[in-house]
Amino acid sequence: MVHRDAYQTCQLLRDNIARVVLGKDDLIDLLIVAMMAGEHVLLEDVPGVGKTLAAKALASSLDCKFSRLQFTPDLLPSDITGSMIYRSTTGEFEFSPGPIFANVVLADEINRAPPRTQSALLEAMSEGQVTVDGVTHPLPKPFMVVATQNPFEYEGTYSLPESQLDRFLLRTSIGYPTREIEREVLTTHRSGEPVDHLESVLNQAEVLGVQSHVGEVRFDPTLTEYLLDIVAATRQHEAFQVGVSTRGALSFYRGCQALAVLRGRDYIVPDDIKQLAVPTLAHRVLPEGIFQGGSRFVVEQQLADLIEPIPVPV
Repeated sequence: MVHRDAYQTCQLLRDNIARVVLGKDDLIDLLIVAMMAGEHVLLEDVPGVGKTLAAKALASSLDCKFSRLQFTPDLLPSDITGSMIYRSTTGEFEFSPGPIFANVVLADEINRAPPRTQSALLEAMSEGQVTVDGVTHPLPKPFMVVATQNPFEYEGTYSLPESQLDRFLLRTSIGYPTREIEREVLTTHRSGEPVDHLESVLNQAEVLGVQSHVGEVRFDPTLTEYLLDIVAATRQHEAFQVGVSTRGALSFYRGCQALAVLRGRDYIVPDDIKQLAVPTLAHRVLPEGIFQGGSRFVVEQQLADLIEPIPVPV
């Protein structure tokens, strides 16, 4: 079994988020997996189904610095990273950190800003640092971006560059709730937003401790080959112009380790790989002959069909 403290810590976080994100256990698991792997998550769905709520619930459950970036067409890169400010008292320029200097950053409606502004996140997401005027500034640890976006066909949206999509561990949607859950939402929101009263259950040190356990999870060589078989298949399949990158394969590997910890194990099983394959890989492939932004569900189904016949190690 995985280290008991790490498993219990994950369950405590899971239960806390579930107090306000109702009926979305799979979504909560994916958010926690991304956090444990030290990577980032992209929530894509229509407006009003709870994308921002899910991000705020995760951030509120962690006793860490949280910031929110509302992406708009006039947002500048310096509004994210920060800039050099002249201080008249000292007669010198001083770096003023932007909102990216936080442990959990909510990038709300990320695809409403132009690509130049979106790219300001690239260095932060991949290297945990930002460079302003030639000077590199490290970001705090842990560091995680939870981005939300509306479907590409919605007015006023831009498609994210492939290089930026590759920095997200996974992409998932929220979906409409069941009638029973929606009834409960109506009842619990009578007196305001429940997430505003959510208390933190993990501190900074505990998050870093859980992340350190993820790297200790054992990956049997046969399962490593199974994961690489899936990655190779995306590069060879006629449905895709571009397959999964090496960075994508590494993220897939780490995500499986994090999922095992969440399930209370210190070893990988084939179901970990199969469960994470679509949310981890679908946004990293470029489909053949159709517009990328409008083809998300087609790509996910193609990827699921591709994985199914690949032999699973016994």
